[in-house]
Amino acid sequence: MQPRDLSDHVAYEAGRGIEEVARELDRDPSEFVKLASNENPHGPSPAAAVAIRETASNVSSYPKAAHADLTAAIAEQWDVDDEQVWLANGGDGAIDYLSRAVLEPGDDVLVPAPGFAYYGMSARFHHGDVREYELSKADDFAQDAATVLESYDGDRMVYLTSPHNPTGSTIPLEDVAEIAERTDDETLVVVDEAYGEFADRDSALALIEGRNGFEARDDVAVLRTFSKAYGLAGIRLGYAVVPEEWGDAYARVNTPFAASELACRAGLAAIDDDEHVERTVGTARESRAYMREHLEAPVWESEGNFVLVDVGDAERVAEEAQRRGVIVRDCTSFGLPECIRITCGTEEETERAVETVNAVLAEVDSGAESESDPDSQEVTDA
Repeated sequence: MQPRDLSDHVAYEAGRGIEEVARELDRDPSEFVKLASNENPHGPSPAAAVAIRETASNVSSYPKAAHADLTAAIAEQWDVDDEQVWLANGGDGAIDYLSRAVLEPGDDVLVPAPGFAYYGMSARFHHGDVREYELSKADDFAQDAATVLESYDGDRMVYLTSPHNPTGSTIPLEDVAEIAERTDDETLVVVDEAYGEFADRDSALALIEGRNGFEARDDVAVLRTFSKAYGLAGIRLGYAVVPEEWGDAYARVNTPFAASELACRAGLAAIDDDEHVERTVGTARESRAYMREHLEAPVWESEGNFVLVDVGDAERVAEEAQRRGVIVRDCTSFGLPECIRITCGTEEETERAVETVNAVLAEVDSGAESESDPDSQEVTDA
């Protein structure tokens, strides 16, 4: 007995954790700072941490009430009906629910390259096929309708990421609306706003609800998560907001109790913790600006809680920075072997990351110059 043919599937490659790296290098974990996975440098919402502790004694019960309460709270936040909020085990869980609701075997899904690997993974899990549209490094990874529509060929789902991971670029709502208008009636445009709190942009929910001068649409869905700005990555809590017409599909595609009791109670507390979110967003903006100003390598403008840096040899720079105690993301798995991604940390973490990466780059450049200098090479007679 063997599983079905998974040769077209790829494994998700997550950023490395401090404990993992410390064990590998036989070092004390306290020596390291992790800026590889776009986690919140201030930790979880304090209100959520309290809620988790208070809820611990209730985890023997299924989270029916908590699930309904959090759904209602999110719906109120966005001014949509409860049925339009699809809670999930992280944003990736919401992606799976949309795949279940939309895809028939052999349907095509159009995804950005570079981009979040799970878009394609979920499509393949649900027997779909994956095609890509390119976000060009030469164009600073700009996102617009023309770029997407040039590659579009009747695909059943089209993924947009705003802010985009790993580049930090965003796509204007006017372009999202154009994509939705010019694609087929049976094409779902999914706008992943996992980093939406960090961007000075309106949510694509305006297209679902017909706000801000846009007509209401039934072919756009929006993804959100509690992992980033709220600092709840470890409890896995995300959601999709779908058109009103889709409401009754959720019960047919979701897993029983799609989010845990702890996750729902933490989310209920975090969603009202505006102070924590504001602090987190402010830190990200300051960190982005500092890295763009002080890193001695090209840094793209970003509206996420990270920056993308062109270091020439990502694997070499990331490994050496890690050896010096700063864990950053080698973006080779994104198809960018010359780039690293650095999460926005606290002021101290950001300064340490900049100092470390600059020192590594200086040594790499110095080594390259030595190798190319004939006077530095040992010469022997033949």
